[in-house]
Amino acid sequence: MRFTDRLDAGRQLAQRLARYAGQPGLIVLGLPRGGVPVAAAVAAQLDVQVDVFLVRKLGVPGHEELAMGAIAEGGATVLNHDVIRSLAIGDAAIEQVKAREAIELSRRERLYRGARRAPIVRDRTVVLIDDGVATGSTMEAAVLALRCLSPARIVVAVPVAARESLERIGQLTDEIVCVEIPPYFSAVGQWYDDFSETTDDEVGRLLA
Repeated sequence: MRFTDRLDAGRQLAQRLARYAGQPGLIVLGLPRGGVPVAAAVAAQLDVQVDVFLVRKLGVPGHEELAMGAIAEGGATVLNHDVIRSLAIGDAAIEQVKAREAIELSRRERLYRGARRAPIVRDRTVVLIDDGVATGSTMEAAVLALRCLSPARIVVAVPVAARESLERIGQLTDEIVCVEIPPYFSAVGQWYDDFSETTDDEVGRLLA
């Protein structure tokens, strides 16, 4: 199955989440930037609140795709101590990466929300959405960071994902919803006819 674009992917994903429609306290959160259009389409179909979940992966210096942790809005910090120990990453290096990503996190928060406050997720069911999962490191970091904010339940929902990554994330979350889990997976973009980059302006408009 291919998706026309992120809007189409969101509509198809919403069909898999139909049982949550109108549920009190439910909130849909999209990971910027590509997850926000998908999340907005899902929230519109379910008639629930939508917002963005701002999280920044803390990449290993020199190997940034490998996550050694994450920081998220609300002050949540998660560290992967197994990765840190195995690569002998010092505290100074961790703090340097954390400081750099905190600047970008603050920039995006100002850009996307303006004066709006971050939504309260404590004791709520959260549907956490991205436009797809490849390595899964960003979604994994987001789930771990979101746990620190004490939601009642976390549902990870994506249009398409690599099976191995989805299985790993499934160990961290309460529920996984995915439209397509292809047997051969190389990149999220190959499952979209239009996978053009989502801009900061588009994210801002969708959340306004």
